[in-house]
Amino acid sequence: MPHSVSRIEAKCIEKGLKMTGQRRIIARAISESTDHPDVELLYQRAVALDPNISIATVYRTVKLFEEAGISQRHDFGDGRSRYEEASEEHHDHLIDLKSGKVIEFTSEAIEKLQKEVAKKLGYKLVDHRLELYAVPLADSPHDKEH
Repeated sequence: MPHSVSRIEAKCIEKGLKMTGQRRIIARAISESTDHPDVELLYQRAVALDPNISIATVYRTVKLFEEAGISQRHDFGDGRSRYEEASEEHHDHLIDLKSGKVIEFTSEAIEKLQKEVAKKLGYKLVDHRLELYAVPLADSPHDKEH
């Protein structure tokens, strides 16, 4: 039975990467993630679909995807590398230190300010990565989730 092609799988095909069945499953696990999973979580998701996938295969595959610019690795300070699909649209991250939840956001004001700071210091901003580490406010609805 044919399957639909995940976004990451399509990017791999565009870049000429050989797509084995196990790579397809790992690509799908990353594409379908709404969180920022680490290798262990990707392995759990992949092995649920194919019990023959090893954790070593997951490690090799996420490294291959990262090197090809298909996925991005993040270190949010919890000692685990986390992964997401590389995106054309820029976004930043807010990490909830209480729950570990990663929230993606965009802010035109922050983007403008970063360019202004670089210019003021005599530079042209060509890239950046912004990660905010936060805890919920005491009266926040997020605080009541925990």
